[in-house]
Amino acid sequence: MAENWLDRQSALIGAGATEKLKNASVMIFGIGGVGSFASEAIVRAGVGRVIFVDGDTVSLTNINRQLIADTSTVGQGKAEIMAKRAGVINPECQAEAEQVFVDATNCDALLDKHRPDFIIDCIDTVSSKLLIIKWAKENGVRIISSMGTGNKLDPSKFQITDIKKTSVCPLARVMRRELKNMGITSLPVLFSTEEPVRTGERVPASISFVPSSAGLMMAGHVIRELIK
Repeated sequence: MAENWLDRQSALIGAGATEKLKNASVMIFGIGGVGSFASEAIVRAGVGRVIFVDGDTVSLTNINRQLIADTSTVGQGKAEIMAKRAGVINPECQAEAEQVFVDATNCDALLDKHRPDFIIDCIDTVSSKLLIIKWAKENGVRIISSMGTGNKLDPSKFQITDIKKTSVCPLARVMRRELKNMGITSLPVLFSTEEPVRTGERVPASISFVPSSAGLMMAGHVIRELIK
């Protein structure tokens, strides 16, 4: 029998589950420290259609924690880099890049265009996160949203739970309030119970193994949900 690149996966979850992933679509918002690793795991699981959304380009300070960032990609679009990478990993993957920042002027149109089976929200801007979550809730599309991963040093403190069960995380506190105002009281999220490290800097600090762990956990959640 001819060898297939997903044979090891099929041995674990079964050929039927692997076929489900092949027929699924996932849309990932934010291809940074968390989103790039979530993207990698989604692609390597054989998901058939993946849409990468990010209007940013790679900067030198991204290299310490973002999968798509190295000295050869500085200045290039993050979504476009990830889509090209996905095509090299799995040529059968329908990988699409949306090199845009999501806001009130384009969010609904972007999501209406792609209509994914699952959304992974890895962006930082609260207003954009709320727009994406609102669309997902109104359209019955499953979603998981990342809370804060900056100023963290212990990836073992990450967990996936409902937004109403979060604590410690400043971003989660804001999101709980804003979602409640929108009438949304339930949302799967990844957050950390670790108290943020105080650096005195305005820009969040980060290290290689923390956002990557968060991204892989989010991808694992999505993959398990898709094969149920």
